Amino acid sequence: MSITVCEEARTITLHTKNSSYQMKADEYGTLLHNWYGGKTGEEDLSYLFYRTNRGFSGNPHEAGKTDRSYSLDTLPQEISTFGAGDYRITALRIRNGAGDRALRLRYEGYEITPGKYSLPGLPASYSEEEKAETLTVTLKDPESGIRCELLYGVFEEEDVITRAIRIINDSDEEKHLLKAGSLNLDFLDGSFDVIDFYGKWAAERRVERQKLGHGIRSFGSVRGTSSHHYNPSLILCGRNTTEEQGFCYGMAFVYSGEYQLEIEKEQSDQVRVVLGIHPDDFDWVLKPGEDFHTPEVLLSWSGTGIGNLSGNFHRFIRKHIVRGPWRDARRPVLINNWEGTYFDFTGEKLLGIAEEASKLGIELFVLDDGWFGKRDDDNSGLGDWFPNEKKLGCSLRELGKNINTLGLKFGLWFEPETVSEDSDLYRAHPEWAVAVPGRAPDLSRNELLLDMANPEVQEYLIDRMSDVIGNAPVSYVKWDYNRNLCDKYSHALPKERQGEMAHRFTLGTYRVLETILSRFPYLLIEGCSGGGGRFDCGMLYYTPQIWCSDNTDAIDRLLIQYGTSFIYPVNTMGAHVSAVPNHQVGRVTPLETRAVPAMSGTFGYELDPARLTEAEKAEIRRETALFKELYPVLQYGRYFRLKSPYSETCTVWEQAAEDGRTAVLSAVYHTVRANSAPVYVKLKGLIPEARYTLKLIPGTDGRMPSDERTAALFRGEKEFTGETLMTAGLYVPMYLKDYQSWQILIQCVS
Repeated sequence: MSITVCEEARTITLHTKNSSYQMKADEYGTLLHNWYGGKTGEEDLSYLFYRTNRGFSGNPHEAGKTDRSYSLDTLPQEISTFGAGDYRITALRIRNGAGDRALRLRYEGYEITPGKYSLPGLPASYSEEEKAETLTVTLKDPESGIRCELLYGVFEEEDVITRAIRIINDSDEEKHLLKAGSLNLDFLDGSFDVIDFYGKWAAERRVERQKLGHGIRSFGSVRGTSSHHYNPSLILCGRNTTEEQGFCYGMAFVYSGEYQLEIEKEQSDQVRVVLGIHPDDFDWVLKPGEDFHTPEVLLSWSGTGIGNLSGNFHRFIRKHIVRGPWRDARRPVLINNWEGTYFDFTGEKLLGIAEEASKLGIELFVLDDGWFGKRDDDNSGLGDWFPNEKKLGCSLRELGKNINTLGLKFGLWFEPETVSEDSDLYRAHPEWAVAVPGRAPDLSRNELLLDMANPEVQEYLIDRMSDVIGNAPVSYVKWDYNRNLCDKYSHALPKERQGEMAHRFTLGTYRVLETILSRFPYLLIEGCSGGGGRFDCGMLYYTPQIWCSDNTDAIDRLLIQYGTSFIYPVNTMGAHVSAVPNHQVGRVTPLETRAVPAMSGTFGYELDPARLTEAEKAEIRRETALFKELYPVLQYGRYFRLKSPYSETCTVWEQAAEDGRTAVLSAVYHTVRANSAPVYVKLKGLIPEARYTLKLIPGTDGRMPSDERTAALFRGEKEFTGETLMTAGLYVPMYLKDYQSWQILIQCVS
């Protein structure tokens, strides 16, 4: 069993394949956190606590008379609460009827059930009953009447533990929930490095690693979504931990709204991590008998480096977050007209793009912004989800069917959560827009946000989107969101519940997504928020892929997709080949190089094929055929980061089939440098005793390394054992020009 209980010691231990997690209900009813890390036995690990009287760390009344070493301010706890003697960052805070904020939870009992818990109205991981277990631990504060159910999902084989909380008001008075942390994780030893993923629009998920010092470090989002600026994920690791060696902990929030992640290293070098809904503008009313579910957090531990931790998350997200028929099905190679036409198109022009695309191995045509309402630029029309037949020269149904006739599927862009002031919807329902009464609202791209906390808005969007999708052959939707939430006020909520608005906004978006998917179960939705502004596990529950960034430059994408890969799998990363000079940075890179990082994503194109040369069209035919041929390895293989884009010369990564018989090595040089040193890498994920050949995948120009010795090495004429390739490694062919790329196929022959 993955969950074991010792009634005598009052310990509960969760076991995954390589880790253990233990808690203990002590003599005062405090639920202590004993351990999370490498596999242990069933012993009571609270012997590790060093208890002493630390000055100015007070004692609970029942312990203080006899034991001044017992303090909630120094003990590691499973869930921490504000106002009861713990002065560190805390996970839960309430306001009682008398106005005080005191809360102290005491252990009541536990229940173990087969299968994985679910969360009403929220995304959460899932599993077949026999593949997971749920632990529910009940705690209660008898003075306030607040009861909490701590929920743990244990996925033994996947090395993942999930956490969430159900908070119930068992009292006869109204309570206000002011802070709702989903995760409280305490560590006795604070010798950590912190790896987080900061960024901005067009430069998402940059990797930052810092030594954890004393004090409180906090990041998150008050922008209505998880945001471009900080991803809701974190890695804690040993100071000497690398990709291949050392211990590390990873956590990812299954939530797309406002969040806060706090880390505190305190007086005795212990560390606490708290992750949950951002408390700054959060005030949830709990009437007697009502409950509140916090979003879920995914946890994983690795004792063999960060690369293995990433692999745990990749496998888990692919199989237990992403849902529906597109979880395992091969997704189509698409072309999006946005960078090819922007708003300047007609139905005839779109058909011309689709016709050319059909000759290149492309399988899905996506009509981006500008097909609806009065929408010839980004200043009007949002919210009016009615096809502009005058602009198209036909109905949307006719356009879609004509594209289908060419052998392509048909997709559409939507931005459901926003509205233009210059729109019929806003003129009819100005109260549906997010704005504080009596104040002019903040504008972004001349857009306002629709009040997704309002059920009437949700119903309007469900009806309009269902009408469009149901009356045209739409098989794909790009779901965009191009501004941040501010001016927080909902006309659908009374003044005393405005602190619920931001969370209800996110819940409303989830409801619309869930309803659309239930009506159109085979619809493939790609999430987007100005690129990667809402790239999180919450959205991946509804949208199996997310547009990684609006920045499609191949060299910048090395950084963006590298950072994304620490938590998220390749087949969730929307990645396309775009025209050059690149529209974001003006860089000119070879067509084959643009395809290499795009193939380590969902793969598609953002350009007008009519502007391509015959040589470029031939290259695209090669790329689409290669991607389809190697799809299982490129999308479902184990992903290994071999050389970082933060290094001086070259970014190198490998994708290896789960059985180890096939792998693809990808390398992109940054810029040419005189007399540079060779780049050596050691492969991973191969079968040590098997024999392999190395074959350079040539472009349509037949390019090969200029020196014959290197060319011979990569023509597949020599055999190497997997052990040799993983221990001694190989060198990457040198570059011939700026932004040179190589792809090497490693195949088992015996």
